[in-house]
Amino acid sequence: MNVSKADYYAVLGVSRDATDQELKSAYRKQALKYHPDRNPGDRVAEEKFKEASEAYQVLSDTDKRAVYDRYGHAGLSGSGGFAGSPFAGGVDIGDIFGDLFGEMFNMAGGSRRGSRQQRGDDLRFDLAIDFEDAVFGKETEVKIRRLETCVSCKGQGSASGRGPTICSQCQGRGQIRYQQGFFSVARTCGACGGTGSVIGDPCATCRGEGRAAAEVKLHVKVPPGVEEGTRIRYTGEGDAGRAGGPKGDLYIVLSVRPHDFFERQGHDLYCIVPISFPQAALGAEFQIDGIDGPVSIKIPEGTQSGKELRVRGRGVPYLNEKGHGDLVVKVMVQIPRKLSRAQRELVAKLAESLTADNKPSSPGLIEKMKDLFG
Repeated sequence: MNVSKADYYAVLGVSRDATDQELKSAYRKQALKYHPDRNPGDRVAEEKFKEASEAYQVLSDTDKRAVYDRYGHAGLSGSGGFAGSPFAGGVDIGDIFGDLFGEMFNMAGGSRRGSRQQRGDDLRFDLAIDFEDAVFGKETEVKIRRLETCVSCKGQGSASGRGPTICSQCQGRGQIRYQQGFFSVARTCGACGGTGSVIGDPCATCRGEGRAAAEVKLHVKVPPGVEEGTRIRYTGEGDAGRAGGPKGDLYIVLSVRPHDFFERQGHDLYCIVPISFPQAALGAEFQIDGIDGPVSIKIPEGTQSGKELRVRGRGVPYLNEKGHGDLVVKVMVQIPRKLSRAQRELVAKLAESLTADNKPSSPGLIEKMKDLFG
């Protein structure tokens, strides 16, 4: 059973007097729209892609187009036209699609001369600071190694200063094109690395790189309120770019040494303060050393061991904002390890004098003291 084929001009959506450029543009749109990689599993799209490819193969060939215009599809039968492949005639994909097609299918498209100019790499420097430096901030100087523009050749890479010359392997295109089956494929030129140019007389200092390693000193300002893992970005302080390209960036990554007394959670500071039994039972007021100076602590009467007291605004400052976190003081009641006979008698009397209203419902401090001291 014969199935009539669609008119090739209709398939591409062009008039019968369309120019070569109009044909190419129309086919490019159809192929990008219906390509199987963009429509996985879509048989209709696959057929439309093959149909558009077949139409373009015929109409882009002057002789085949003339035969088709005069005799239609019948004039092409038996001419070895397609052999079941939309690219049996050797359609040059790169020529049709250019750079866009190359990006889609990981194939280099049209012939484009590469550029030697490249941005420099970003660098990382790990900086360890004290706990107090993270709270209050710090200014310091660091030494880093990075690639600087070569002084000897001023970044040209050549000893004579002439700079690069066109690569003889790829003729400056940066790519080597060859035929692979029905496809015209391009690969990055190995001689020039895709730049399209080479250094004939490399500089002795940088060996043609145009950049050389150097140690530099940088002034680093750590703002108040930073924490473990904070990254500080210094734009343009990374490696120099190739052939005059822009510099990369430098990232200072902070690590904070632990503190002997304070522990940080977000912008709050935590510490543990021991108190005596009388202080817990009767209440007390005293000072402790805060991160930013003396802090008055008021212990309410009857404070239990493990209670946390919050002092507003005495924690870590907010990074690049106004305000501070809090200081959280956890009090731990210390029980004496040894008591004199008189002290034991006083504790015993205290235990006997406790009424049901103030006696703990479960073994508490007094009971523990009695058990401990017999």
